[in-house]
Amino acid sequence: MMHLRLVVLFLCCVSFLGAAAQTRPPVGVTLSGGGAKGLAHIGILKAIDSAGLKVDAITGTSMGSIIGGLYAAGYSADTLEKITRAIDWASLLSNQTNLTSLKMEEKDEYGKYALELPWSNHGFRLPTGLLEAEELWLKFSELFYPVYQTKDFTKLSIPFKCIATNISDGSIVVLDKGELVKAIRSSMAIPTVFTAVRIDSVMLVDGGVVRNFPVQEVRDMGAKIVIGSSVANGLLPTKKINNVLQVLLQIAFFKEAEDNKHQQSLTDLYIYHPMLGYSAASFGRANEIIQQGVEKGREYYPAIKRLKDSLDALYGPEPAPQNRLPLVDSVQVSDIQIRGLVKTDSTFFVDMLGYKGPRKYTARQVTLMARRVYGTRYYGKVMYYLEPRPDSTALLVFEVSENPTTEAKVALSYNIFSGANLIADLTTRNYFTKHSRSLVTLSIGQTFRIKGQHLQYFGTHNQTALIATFEDEAPEYNTYTNFDQDGIYRNLYAVGDLRIQRSVNRIVALGLGTRFENSVFRPVLTSPLVLKGADNFFTSYPYFQVNTLDRWNYPRSGSKVNAEYDLTYGQSPDFEITDNGVRVNTDSLNKNAADYTRFLLDATQYISLHRKSTLFWQTQTAVNFRYQVNRVNDFMVGGLTPQFHNQVTFAGYDEGMVYTSSISSLLLGFRYEALPQIYLTARENVGVYNYLNVKDQLVSPSFLSGSSLSAGYDSPIGPIEFSLMYGDQSRKVLGYVNLGINF
Repeated sequence: MMHLRLVVLFLCCVSFLGAAAQTRPPVGVTLSGGGAKGLAHIGILKAIDSAGLKVDAITGTSMGSIIGGLYAAGYSADTLEKITRAIDWASLLSNQTNLTSLKMEEKDEYGKYALELPWSNHGFRLPTGLLEAEELWLKFSELFYPVYQTKDFTKLSIPFKCIATNISDGSIVVLDKGELVKAIRSSMAIPTVFTAVRIDSVMLVDGGVVRNFPVQEVRDMGAKIVIGSSVANGLLPTKKINNVLQVLLQIAFFKEAEDNKHQQSLTDLYIYHPMLGYSAASFGRANEIIQQGVEKGREYYPAIKRLKDSLDALYGPEPAPQNRLPLVDSVQVSDIQIRGLVKTDSTFFVDMLGYKGPRKYTARQVTLMARRVYGTRYYGKVMYYLEPRPDSTALLVFEVSENPTTEAKVALSYNIFSGANLIADLTTRNYFTKHSRSLVTLSIGQTFRIKGQHLQYFGTHNQTALIATFEDEAPEYNTYTNFDQDGIYRNLYAVGDLRIQRSVNRIVALGLGTRFENSVFRPVLTSPLVLKGADNFFTSYPYFQVNTLDRWNYPRSGSKVNAEYDLTYGQSPDFEITDNGVRVNTDSLNKNAADYTRFLLDATQYISLHRKSTLFWQTQTAVNFRYQVNRVNDFMVGGLTPQFHNQVTFAGYDEGMVYTSSISSLLLGFRYEALPQIYLTARENVGVYNYLNVKDQLVSPSFLSGSSLSAGYDSPIGPIEFSLMYGDQSRKVLGYVNLGINF
C-alpha cells in the first residue's frame, strides 16, 4: 500500500500547489490467475464500484481473465457475484452436459467411463487435456453474447487484455483481438487439465505458465495508477517441503515467483489474498471464496476511496460509467456457418441443430441448439460466436471439434454383489454403415460379462433406430430361506435382442422388440432344495421410456420411467430338482411350460428442494401373469443398485433375498450434499409381493419393508458409496458397498 500512499500524497501536493494537470492519469486493474481462488477478485471489484472509481484498463490471467473480461464487457461486480454464486461449478468444469441434451439412444453410455482414449493416426492418443468442458464454452458464449460485435478487446467498455502461453515455445501471448470467448478459454487452459486452444494456428494454454500477474501489460495499455489483486500463494516455505512432489512443484514455480515479484513492484496498490486452506480446485467452496474476497474488498475500500477522491479533487469529478453492458436480448441471424467438419457433413449438423432459418435468436436459444448437436455424441466441442455483417445482421458461426469415430474406454467397478471388475469398452461410429454406432463392452474380474451392440439410425432427424444387442454373463446368486442364505447358484445367461425404437424427442422413446433368452442354472453351494438345468424362450414386447434426468450420478432433478409389457413363449425347460438328495419328479415342470405375459414398471423422480438437498421417490412393479416355471424368470428382490436382469432393487435386503413372481414397491429418499461432491442419502421403502397366483387371482400378499443410510463421494471414477441397511422382516443390519460404474 506504500505505493498508493505516495501516489495520493503526490496528488495532494499537486492539488495544494495549484498545478493544473492536463490529463487525469488512467487507472488500471490487474487480476491474477489462481483457479477457484480467483473468485475472490470480485470482492475487490465491488470495492472499486462502491468507491465510484473509474477503471480505464484491465488485464487478467486464467480466472483473472474470466472475471476481468466479464467486468470489462460491462457486468458490474454485484452482477458478477450473483452469477458466480449461482453457477454449478462441478457441472461447468467437467466433460458432462445435461442428459436432456442427449439423444435417448446415447444416454445409457454417456459419461460412464473414467478414461476415454480416442483412436487417431493409427493409434490411441491422449487428448491435450482431460477436460474440453463443453458447458464452459457455452456459458462463456452466453455471457459474452451482448458484446458479440466487439472483436477488438480494447473497444470494450473497459479496454481489456488477457494472457496465454504459446505451448510450442513457451512465449507470452497477449490476446486483445478476435473472439473473446476463445481468448479467455485459452488463458485459463491449465496444462493437462483443460484442452489447449488453437488460435490462428497457434496452440495456447494457461497464461499463468509464463505470467500469472500481468501488471506490465496494463502499464503498456497506458495505466499510470495500477491496482493489482493477487491470489497466488507463491513458493512454499522450507518447512512445508516434505516430499518429492513438493520439491518438483517448487522448482516448477521458480520462474513464476520471480516474475510475480517484478509484477508486484509495478503496482501502486497491491492487494494480496492469502486464501489459506483453498486451492485452485476449490470450486465446491466458491461461496466461501467469494465472501473472503468481499471482506478483503471492504478492508481496502478506504484506500480505493481516497484514491478516487484525490483524483476528483485534482482533475475534477469523473464518475464511473453505469450500465456499461450493451442491452442485447436477441440478434438477427441471417445465415449460419459450420467450421471444423471433417467426417460429418453440414446437412447432418444442421438437421441435428434444429436451425429455424434467418430470424432473431437469443443466447439461450443458440446454446440449446449447440447442446442438441453435442448430444449426438459425434462432437467433442461445439462452440459458437457471431460475426457482424454490414446490414446489422450477424453470421452465426459454429466451431466444432469432431469426436474420433473410435474410442476405447476403461473404468473400475466394485459392488458387493458382482465383486471387483475392470470394464473395458470399444465404441465406433459409422464403421459398418452411415449413421450407426457399434460397441463391445467387457467386464473382466469376479463376474464375467460381455455385451455387443449395433445401433442404426433411420429417417428424418435420425429419430428411428434399429438396435441389435447380444449379452452374456455368469453371475453368482445367493439363495435364501427365511432371509438366511442356504446356497449359491451360478446363472449362465445369454440374450439376443432386436428392437426398433422411435424417439419422440430427446426425453421420450417407445419401441417394439423381440429377444431370445437362454438361462442355465448350476449350483455352486448346494442347499437342501437344489434346482439344476436350463430354459430358453422368446419374449416379444412393446416398451415406453422417459428420461429427463439432469445427470446419472446423484441426479438433482428429472424423471426416469421404463415400462414394458412382455409375451414370453416357446419355452424349452429342462430341469432337475433334488430335495435333500432325493430327486423330484419334474415332468409337469418341463412338459407343461405354457406361454405367459409379464409387466414391468420402474419410475423414479428427483425434486431439488435446495441447491444441496434432493427429494426422490421410486415405484417398481414386476408381475408374471399365468406363470408356471418358477425361478426361471422370477424377480430377485434386493440391493441398492441395478446389477442384473429381473432385479427389483430394495433397500434393506441383499440381492435375491426374496424371489417372487409378483411385487410392487414404493421408495422415498432424501439426499443432502454435506460437502462438495460428498452426499448423505436416506432411503425408506415398502412393498408387497406374492399377491398373484398362477390363475391371476389376487391372494393375500407378503409384506416387505426396509431402509438404508448411505455416504457417497462423486469421484472421477464414478460414485463411491458405503451404506448400512436394515430389513424389518429379516431383522438384519447389512453393509453395502458400490464403487464406480455398473456394467
